Amino acid sequence: MLHAVQLAASLVLASLAAHDMRCRRLPNRSVLAVAALYVVAAPLMPTSAATFAQHLGTAAAALVLSAAMFRFGWIGAGDAKLAAAVFLWAGPAFSMPTLLITSLCGLLLGLAMLALNRIAPRHPARSREVPYGIALAAAGAAAVWLPLAQAAPRP
Repeated sequence: MLHAVQLAASLVLASLAAHDMRCRRLPNRSVLAVAALYVVAAPLMPTSAATFAQHLGTAAAALVLSAAMFRFGWIGAGDAKLAAAVFLWAGPAFSMPTLLITSLCGLLLGLAMLALNRIAPRHPARSREVPYGIALAAAGAAAVWLPLAQAAPRP
């Protein structure tokens, strides 16, 4: 059952990435679905109430930091909300790997957008936009599946 919830979260994240690429928007319902799927998955994992609270704290910290980034115009509001949902899945144990994946994917995405704008220039306002939801979705998929990799038996 846990794998079905993880798969559903991964599919929602993939749809968010595709939607952000096309429209530069992240639908609130889909972002909420990612967070809700963690609430469904949490009782299926071998975690305690304290661990669940730590995941909520990590998500709250991510929301505060990303809301500040939104306030400065560095990311969109949807990106801020998606970051909270992604870090809800990551929790404190996987927050650093998730942050690293988000950063590296964001860097590659930014470089790709710069290259694309040089090849095929677009409207000046649109050329500065980077669909950062793609980087967050990639990191989110990792955050969804990282606990499974950690729990795998080692030879």
